[in-house]
Amino acid sequence: MIHAQPATDATRILAGLLETRTGQQIAPSRYWRIQSALAPLLKQHAIPDLEALVAVLSDAENEKLLQESLELMLNNESFFFRDIALFATLRSEAFPVLRERRAQRKSLRIWCAGTSTGQEAYSVAMLIENEREHWADWNVEIVGTDISASVIARARSGRYSQFEIQRGLSVDYMLRYFTQDGDDWVIDPRLQQMVRFQEENILKPRTDLGRFDIILCRNVLMYFAPETRAIAYSKLERSLEDDGLLMLGAAETVMDQTELFSATREMRGLYCKALPGRTGLSALPPPLS
Repeated sequence: MIHAQPATDATRILAGLLETRTGQQIAPSRYWRIQSALAPLLKQHAIPDLEALVAVLSDAENEKLLQESLELMLNNESFFFRDIALFATLRSEAFPVLRERRAQRKSLRIWCAGTSTGQEAYSVAMLIENEREHWADWNVEIVGTDISASVIARARSGRYSQFEIQRGLSVDYMLRYFTQDGDDWVIDPRLQQMVRFQEENILKPRTDLGRFDIILCRNVLMYFAPETRAIAYSKLERSLEDDGLLMLGAAETVMDQTELFSATREMRGLYCKALPGRTGLSALPPPLS
């Protein structure tokens, strides 16, 4: 069992830098994560301790080292089909509704915000590919974004360890959509072609990603301070089609968090825009003309 360690000036400064640059908070009770996350970097650069690291980072010329430090402190926990009940809702309820709504244009845009090393985006791609007969002649675009350049690089590679591949994947999906290459497993090129990964900060987007029919932003906002979370909700609201759907993590909710979204009565864990004329716990919004 890991016990909380007393906060030092160095850990406070590093936690503050993380929040300022990424919006992600580390609670004082979890400051021990900073030391453990940065230990490899300290060893690699022969920096004796966190206090010395903070001194080095105070030099503007060490921006690259600062970025490395921030990426190591980020929480990039991810695995395939995490919170399986939400993926079941996506497959059996959300997708059929949106197929009906987008039947004329036959296109669907999905954004996985905070995609980490890509397991979430590839899980969505597997759902689509597994029911390919329903998506014949459709243009399905999946965009995975994350603030960390290193995890985006890993996501693009589509390469996972034996441990990672066994987290959340059935043996059937593992053998159907992955090929073993030495100690690693590489995802099917068909799925790689369905997903576009790019480095983006949800709070300060570099590019205009356009609007999406479904946005998955799961286990991201829970690490933000309330005022930062409000900014993120605003960005998500502007990026979602007016009759689109937002999915949060299993332990997250919009209640008492924002007035921009409201829960859908039919789909647990899915939210719609709180547009004028819609009640708080509205039914799934009708398609907009």
